[in-house]
Parts: sequence; C-alpha cells; structure tokens
Amino acid sequence: MNVFNRMRRSLTVLVLVLVFGLTTACSSVATRSPQASSPATDANHSIEYGRLARGDSALGQNFGDWVVQTSKGFVKDAFVRDNNKLGVVISPQVRPDEVKPLAQSLAQGFRKNFPNQDLTVLMYAPDKELILTARYDNQSRQVEYQAAS
Repeated sequence: MNVFNRMRRSLTVLVLVLVFGLTTACSSVATRSPQASSPATDANHSIEYGRLARGDSALGQNFGDWVVQTSKGFVKDAFVRDNNKLGVVISPQVRPDEVKPLAQSLAQGFRKNFPNQDLTVLMYAPDKELILTARYDNQSRQVEYQAAS
C-alpha cells in the first residue's frame, strides 16, 4: 500500500507540473470591473481585502487566485508582488522532494503570464517559513534554485 500511495502522490505532482506548465492563468479567471470590486458592506470588505492580498495588480491577483484554485490542495495560498515575485505557501501534503518540481512548474506558468522579465518564485512551508527560492533569468532563460538557510 505504501508503494501505491507513493506512486499516486508522484503522479499527482506530475499532473500539477503539467497543468501549471501548459495552461495560462488568464484563460480560466474572469476579470472584474472596478465597480464590481468595491465592497458594499463590511462583510464584503473582508472578502475583498483577502482577494487584494493575492496580488498588487489585477493580473497578479488573478494569477494568485488561479494558482490556488488549480493546485488541487497542494498550494494553500499564493501572492504576486510587483508582477515579478510569486510567493506560494504549500500544504503539508507536499513532500520535500516535490517542492523543487512544483517551483519549476510555477516558474514556467509565471513566465507565460509575466513575460520578458526576471522572475522570482518564493516557496514557503505550511508554517510560512521560506524553504526555497527559484529565480528565473529572462536573458539566459534558466532557473536558479536556492534553499533557505
């Protein structure tokens, strides 16, 4: 049974890598007009504040939402800052050997949505401790990984 569970988890990570690598965030997320995003009540205000925390631009917010929605529970939270930094809080079900492939997949999807610039993907553990940084260099088209110390 242990071998079966391990194969199932590996297959799930592989599927996530393919999903993040082959799809784009904007195709599945509808944009909202500025009037629709203004909170009408205090209850809506807290919901809107949480959505704004995902990105400091509409495109960043949409991409952060998309990452969480399509991760099948592997990503608890995501945020985009300055349209070149993606922070991701992984769930406890992500094994240590799955973090780097997940970061690579996220970097590929991030690059497709925010092209022609250097990008950074910050991977955080469930306790929000930084565990891995992936830096994409647009000129060399290479990703460099650095484990947190």
